[in-house]
Amino acid sequence: MSEFGLLGRSLKHSFSQTYFTQKFYSLNLTEHHYELFELPTIDELPALLAAHPDLRGLNVTIPYKEQIWPFLNEVAPSAARVGAVNVIEFTDDGRLIGHNTDLAGFRESVRGLLPAGFTSRALILGSGGASKAVEVALRDLGIGYWVVSRNPLGAGLTYADLTPQLFQDHLLIINATPLGTYPETDQYPPIPYEYLTSQHHLFDLIYNPSETEFMRRGQALGAQTKNGFEMLCIQAEEAWKIWAR
Repeated sequence: MSEFGLLGRSLKHSFSQTYFTQKFYSLNLTEHHYELFELPTIDELPALLAAHPDLRGLNVTIPYKEQIWPFLNEVAPSAARVGAVNVIEFTDDGRLIGHNTDLAGFRESVRGLLPAGFTSRALILGSGGASKAVEVALRDLGIGYWVVSRNPLGAGLTYADLTPQLFQDHLLIINATPLGTYPETDQYPPIPYEYLTSQHHLFDLIYNPSETEFMRRGQALGAQTKNGFEMLCIQAEEAWKIWAR
């Protein structure tokens, strides 16, 4: 048996198990199984690995994309660029290698949201591991950005700094926070939505629910929106390429 799984603190929102279970079925990989591993702290990872000797790959989600680092033997260039890990490769000789496929997932998905010749800047809401992948992807695409967080001592902006002029100059806004994720679907990032226009493009990394309050508020003012489902699928396929090679 080959076992795979998702590592996180709360996984009620996750679609990964369904995605990979269906994938294994379509490939007739009857000995492959995908499980959800909820850990209250990352310090319990060694015990989890010892209890599951058939593990061949893990996805990593909030809040462990950065905390996982000390438990790895090696990091691939994708994870080194981002500074966060969302995929772990288990090698035949027992090493754990960290990768980041969120980078490719977001970069390719956001291309489909933006019009040809997009020259504006972006606001990234949130400063966690997912935000770091978004930052690298935007640099790859040549899109300037500010990171927005609640931390007044951070390197970027706070929500209180957001002005009409900033919104005029930043026509791409990305929600890289968990605000709005199922089951707390009434939550949303605290931005001044009244500054949005039909020129804005809102990308929400959340995929459950498929339409978040962040997206709905943008749509009400004419903004184009996209959720994180395509990003999820792209990063999952990239993860499978790593595990299957």
